[in-house]
Amino acid sequence: MNSVSILRVGLWALVALLVGAVVALVFLYGQGGRNTAEGPFGTPFALVDQNGAAITEADLTGKPSAVFFGFTHCPEVCPTTLYELAGYQRQLKQEGKDLRVVFVTVDPERDTPEILKDYVEAIGADITAITGAPDKIAAMLRGWGVYSAKVGEGPDYSMDHTATTFLLDADGALAGTLAYGEKSDTARAKLDRLVGL
Repeated sequence: MNSVSILRVGLWALVALLVGAVVALVFLYGQGGRNTAEGPFGTPFALVDQNGAAITEADLTGKPSAVFFGFTHCPEVCPTTLYELAGYQRQLKQEGKDLRVVFVTVDPERDTPEILKDYVEAIGADITAITGAPDKIAAMLRGWGVYSAKVGEGPDYSMDHTATTFLLDADGALAGTLAYGEKSDTARAKLDRLVGL
């Protein structure tokens, strides 16, 4: 075998390894994430809610939760997602089922508890909003595998961020996800399974 053939075989082996890794990651995250059935999702955190009260990962247990990361200056994705989640929450409550909806800011420099309180109360009275020191929010985002990045300069900057809603069971373990813009019947079926666990 000449050196070109050896190089070609090596490159194909590398491609096969990369494809295998991508397939494994897609399967892992598509089936419910990093630590399904292994305890609470993400890493411990100590932040505050929209009322200034302390909140930790322990507060995301006891009942199923839908957790979305965004920011109050978001023009479309965040208000749309929260509006939809609040609607599902109301429907489930009318059926005697309990779903906690949580909004975690990716923009703690602007999103103070007071601003978050006004924002979420305009959408739904039962939404919990979370903020805190920028370094603590950044640590939570890393622990949940959530991407965020500041875009632009000055007071009108925006934020790029993961638009996935994380579904946690009553133990705080990841039970699935909702994609932004997911069809309402599919989303409702996932939430029905979640609250029926």
